[in-house]
Amino acid sequence: MDDHLKEIKVDGELAYDGNFLKVSRDRVKLPDGKITQREFIRHPGAVVILALFDDGRVLLERQFRYPNDQVFIEFPAGKIDPGEESLACAKRELEEETGYTATDWHYVCTIHNAIAYSDEHLDLFLARGLTEGDAKLDDGEFLETFTATIPEMLEMVKRGEIT
Repeated sequence: MDDHLKEIKVDGELAYDGNFLKVSRDRVKLPDGKITQREFIRHPGAVVILALFDDGRVLLERQFRYPNDQVFIEFPAGKIDPGEESLACAKRELEEETGYTATDWHYVCTIHNAIAYSDEHLDLFLARGLTEGDAKLDDGEFLETFTATIPEMLEMVKRGEIT
């Protein structure tokens, strides 16, 4: 059906093999028959948790992100471990990063957030029925949690505080 758009791998190599990311370099045949090169990041995938309190507030985090040299406001999120189901990862990450657990989980959708240069995907989950607990941050992980209403979040977006 979409064969007229498909690129076919001719050969390839692992250009970089890091602890977290892997970079592939492939030669591909384009739909017009020409040969070109594609470099892309292999990523195990991640989850994002939209944690909602009964009063409508949303659980957010502030965390420094080195590639952009700034603190970002984010939803709780984390990398899927090898062999781990997305929902199990979401439950683990919510508790590790924020201390909260949830009784009501709903899968929302999958986002492919960097399709031009990565196979990374984000599985989004809605978490309700929140119970507070103690965070269990990974070694070397530093973040702050806070809550905001939807109107407050929208104002943060308008001000450029949430991107």
